[in-house]
Amino acid sequence: MNYTPRNVFDLGAFVGDLTVEEDASSDEISLEGLEQELQECKNDDVVANILSKGITLRDHTKGVENNLRQVELDSIQDYIKESDNLVSLHDQIRDCDSILSQMETLLSGFQAEIGSISSDIKILQEKSMDMGLKLKNRKVAESKLAKFVEDIIVPPRMVDIIVDGEVNEEYLRTLEILSKKLKFVEVDPLVNGSKALKDVQPELEKLRQKAVSKVFEFIVQKLHALRKPKTNIQILQQSVLLKYKYVISFLMEHGKEIYTEVRGAYIDTMNKVLSAHFRAYIQALEKLQLDIATYSDLIGVETRSSGLFSRPREPLKNRSAVFALGERINILKEIDQPALIPHIAEASSQKYPYEVLFRSLHKLLMDTATSEYLFCDDFFGEESIFYEIFTGPLAVVDEHFNSILPNCYDAIGLMLMIRIIHHHQLIMSRRRIPCLDSYLDKVNISLWPRFKMVFDLHLSSLRNANVKTLWEDDVHPHYVMRRYAEFTASLIHLNVEYGDGQLELNLKWLRMAVDDLLIKLAKTFPKPKLQIVFLINNYDMTISVLKEAGPEGGKIQMHFEELLKSNTALFVEELLLEHFSDLIKFVKTRASEDPNSSSEKPITVAEVETIVKDFASRWKAAIELMHKDVITSFSNFLCGMEILRAALTQLLLYYTRLSDCIKRIVGGSVLNKDLVSISSIMYEIRKYSRTF
Repeated sequence: MNYTPRNVFDLGAFVGDLTVEEDASSDEISLEGLEQELQECKNDDVVANILSKGITLRDHTKGVENNLRQVELDSIQDYIKESDNLVSLHDQIRDCDSILSQMETLLSGFQAEIGSISSDIKILQEKSMDMGLKLKNRKVAESKLAKFVEDIIVPPRMVDIIVDGEVNEEYLRTLEILSKKLKFVEVDPLVNGSKALKDVQPELEKLRQKAVSKVFEFIVQKLHALRKPKTNIQILQQSVLLKYKYVISFLMEHGKEIYTEVRGAYIDTMNKVLSAHFRAYIQALEKLQLDIATYSDLIGVETRSSGLFSRPREPLKNRSAVFALGERINILKEIDQPALIPHIAEASSQKYPYEVLFRSLHKLLMDTATSEYLFCDDFFGEESIFYEIFTGPLAVVDEHFNSILPNCYDAIGLMLMIRIIHHHQLIMSRRRIPCLDSYLDKVNISLWPRFKMVFDLHLSSLRNANVKTLWEDDVHPHYVMRRYAEFTASLIHLNVEYGDGQLELNLKWLRMAVDDLLIKLAKTFPKPKLQIVFLINNYDMTISVLKEAGPEGGKIQMHFEELLKSNTALFVEELLLEHFSDLIKFVKTRASEDPNSSSEKPITVAEVETIVKDFASRWKAAIELMHKDVITSFSNFLCGMEILRAALTQLLLYYTRLSDCIKRIVGGSVLNKDLVSISSIMYEIRKYSRTF
């Protein structure tokens, strides 16, 4: 197989030409379906090509067979040429097959070894998981055991601090550690079965007892410092006691009996200390009190001494604060100012109305209560402690207030105190401190009945007033009316932002009472004109006082304005009748009649002539007399001028009607020379108007 042929092998020489002869013995061919096949081959390119050359199918077939034979022979020649290469390829394939067989053997060995390793890895994985679980369990056990050991052991350092150390920040930290150990021993059920507990528990109990004893002595010592005179309690509480508030928590948890003693000691100490402070403060305030009103300082009470042995009363000008609000209203603007310092006020020899002392006392009470309430809540965590402490201070304040209130006849002061309490309630509400709510409500409830009682005294003084003792032969404003005006203006001013309906009703009753009294006083004057002047002066003064107090006069001011208006009209008529009675009588009775009518008594020139000449002769003098009369009659110059102008205007109207009547009288023109021109009268009126 390794030799190379020298001559080319020619297969055609041996085979020769192959001839396909017609098989004459074949069966007769059926032509069924030939037409269809011819139609299908009609468009075939090969068939069309053959037919186009004019070659028979047989000849073409023979040519194709010859071509196939030639191709076959060519292929055999190619194979023979490549025979050597094919032999070499065969040898290579055999060598590869041998090598692959060896590799298969080797890989089979590897597969067996890998299977063994996989089994070993699986075993190792299971062992690793088992060891991991054991490690995790041991870590958990170690952690619990370490925590148990840490929680149950008592380090020597802790023992030294608890037994011999001073109570400071380090001591408090050690107390926290001791508290955790005590709780651990008491709470954890697993600890009860441990042998370590039997060794440690007695030592922990000794440490607890020592710690409780030591902190008790420390706290009691600090509480004694609160009793020292001139001690600033708030500073001591904030800067000292609050630093050691954990001591109280420790005692609450591990020494309840001792905590109860500490709690009681603090309550007793603060109760006595604060009670003493408030008692001293009240005693100092009492020296600063200015008495405003007594039982007899009422609107309708006569001011002059009525008895031989009776002590003369202070002048009204020195006691105006009984009825007038004045500067006392400023107390509401200074509601949140610091409390008075008694020794400073005493050094300046100042005296204050009681509402000033009342505000100061309750300001101090609020500030002290707020500080103590917050401290008790922070230090002890108990609100009830505050209420136990403040039973003493509140009792001291109550005792003082209950001694003052029954002797207080200052209605303005009582209303100011009611408003002060209202503002104090708002302040405590803004602070969100409820500890004084019930006390402030109680004070407010006490003030209202007292105010009503004093107000009723004023009301009764007007209803039961003795007109004979009150009456003074003077048309100027009466002092009772001035008292009423100032008193009413004060209460109206104090009710502006509150709208108290009951107070408004009381003021209405007071107004009705003063109306009746004023009418009675006016009737003591012999002349109607003087009665009207008296009423006008008092109404005008009342309106002025109400306006000075502010624009809140409301219905009461409107009532007096209506009375002033109606009495002014009456006075104008009285004044004109005094000087021009004939003129007014004629105008009212005859001027409206028609002179040409067929009445029984027509108006004649002679009837009017006397009136015209009389008016012309003395009208200026009469107006001057009217002016002097008004000036001397009315206290308020502006009011007098308004009344004079109203009188002159009315006079002008009367005279105008007279002039119109004369024009309608037959022959009335003869009086024209005696008629005063309207312009002259108006000029005279303007002369008096310039005095405004």
